[in-house]
Amino acid sequence: MNVQVILNEDLPNLGRPGDVVRVRAGYARNYLLPRKLALEANSRNIRVFEHQKRLAMGKREALRMQAMTEKEKIESLHLTLAAHAGEEGKLFGSVTNLDLERALHQRGFTVDRRRILLAEPIKQLGDYSVTVRLQPEVDANLKFSVTAATD
Repeated sequence: MNVQVILNEDLPNLGRPGDVVRVRAGYARNYLLPRKLALEANSRNIRVFEHQKRLAMGKREALRMQAMTEKEKIESLHLTLAAHAGEEGKLFGSVTNLDLERALHQRGFTVDRRRILLAEPIKQLGDYSVTVRLQPEVDANLKFSVTAATD
């Protein structure tokens, strides 16, 4: 027997928050409902969830607008990171997303290092560009240079 539930969380292969989905009764009763991952889809819960969804949309739009202004600031920025390097431009160590997070923090930006999408650590001197995911639909392109440190 299947029942309808309203999802509270983003669940892979099932849906996003606010989606009304049909699941097996045992899955809903034993897993989704006790863990507060979903609500029973009755008329009252649907009304309450629609109201919460409207409020969340307003907040989400405000966060998106804030992220857009931050995106413009980050994209106009060009960071220079100094690192110890050998003769041929090969770094002793590497530049990671943690280093980029610290450099952005010094400039007044609060960006979690996990949102800096660096494919692999940088081990050479030069100019680079990485994507910074500010919001799920807002990505900024950060340009930076890695130069040899002078002691």
